[in-house]
Amino acid sequence: MSVFTLAAQMRTEIGRKTNQLRAEGKVPAVVYGSGTEPKMLTVDRIQFVKTYKDAGESSIVELAIDGGTPLHVLIQDYQLDPLRDEVTHIDFRSVDMSKEIQAEVELEFVGESMAVKALGGTFVPSKDSVAVTCLPSKLVRKIEVDISSLKTFDDIIRVSDVVVPEGIVIDEDPNTTLAAVQAPRSEEEMADLDKAVEMDVSAVEVEKKAKEDAESAEDKK
Repeated sequence: MSVFTLAAQMRTEIGRKTNQLRAEGKVPAVVYGSGTEPKMLTVDRIQFVKTYKDAGESSIVELAIDGGTPLHVLIQDYQLDPLRDEVTHIDFRSVDMSKEIQAEVELEFVGESMAVKALGGTFVPSKDSVAVTCLPSKLVRKIEVDISSLKTFDDIIRVSDVVVPEGIVIDEDPNTTLAAVQAPRSEEEMADLDKAVEMDVSAVEVEKKAKEDAESAEDKK
């Protein structure tokens, strides 16, 4: 298991007062879960972004609060400022390392599909993550899914086809489709698609003209 560490400090600021913390490069956070009472914290924004990039949401992070004994936590959630694209708040979930937990793990599609390379198809993933159950120490950043088995447009990859690391169980229907390859569109299908787009554009233009005429008539009253 990779070890990721992050320092945190207790905070008392709430509401608008947390804006000053953000201006200083700190991110308000909370931690809750096994072995701890809910606590209000701050973490360094740059250090958090670096840790999240390496650990994601399915790796254990050792969160040391004011230099104390680290808590084993997952990055449960975070919020972003839509304008600045900066992290504005973080939720950490403390876990008991001796008990199984549920988590979402990203899927990483690897390998080469002959249905794409030789037949010109388009790779179509159906899911980008799966729910798993395991001990915290068994959590992984990503689960690799080999797409080399997709040799024709009839082939699909199901949950049951995924080779998972030892100690991890995927909590999904084994028959759930994870990926397939879509055949290239025929010239006839492309022509029909173009006609549909033209019709949609024409309908929008007609609706826009009717709206403009109605507004013009209203202005003349």
